[in-house]
Amino acid sequence: MLKSGIDQEALIEMFSTASAKQTEQLRKAVGEATLKALQGREMSLKNIRGVIKTVTEAASAGAAKSPLPQVDVGVMLDTAVAGMDDALLKAVDANRMALEQFVGQGVSLQDKQLKKAMSDLEKFEDTLFDTVKKAAGGAAATPLAGPWAEVLGKMEKGGSLSGAQAMATVEQMTGQMQTAIRDTRAASLKAAQALAESYTALVSGVLIGMSDALRQGGNTPAKPAGKK
Repeated sequence: MLKSGIDQEALIEMFSTASAKQTEQLRKAVGEATLKALQGREMSLKNIRGVIKTVTEAASAGAAKSPLPQVDVGVMLDTAVAGMDDALLKAVDANRMALEQFVGQGVSLQDKQLKKAMSDLEKFEDTLFDTVKKAAGGAAATPLAGPWAEVLGKMEKGGSLSGAQAMATVEQMTGQMQTAIRDTRAASLKAAQALAESYTALVSGVLIGMSDALRQGGNTPAKPAGKK
């Protein structure tokens, strides 16, 4: 079954049959499936939530069928979250490249679209955590409750790679835009200074011209008006 561009049945089968030694393969497969689904739609928080929810539910359904001990099942669920985090890391990088183009074109922090893009980046980690938590909530009364509780606790304590990278990107782009603003102001200041210098030179030139005219006209003072 395809949902959100993801073959859920394939993911469920993969988690239900995986061995304890296949964590790297699982992480890679989840990352690729998540990334592929994200690439097929607009990069919005709503779509990210939809993809994360689908992957989490598939991982949970597959893990529930696994014959492995709970400890190993917990590792598999943690691996699923890591795979989704890997995909979001690439999404953060895509956002960074797009933002750099914005800045290169002179877009400021006050631009509505740019402000929303930066705000969405700051919410990447919360989106990942909240969506996984809600999607895993259905396993509260099942044997997966314990493994999921450990995974969620680890997430909240350690954070995510994509969340850390998203915040770093926001700081980086904010700094670049502020530098661009300072450079623009510096250029404007130089232009104003040059204009001021040319103005004073112009005034000096006019004054010299007036002095020359006075000298050419002689030194006889003009008679006051009204006197003969």
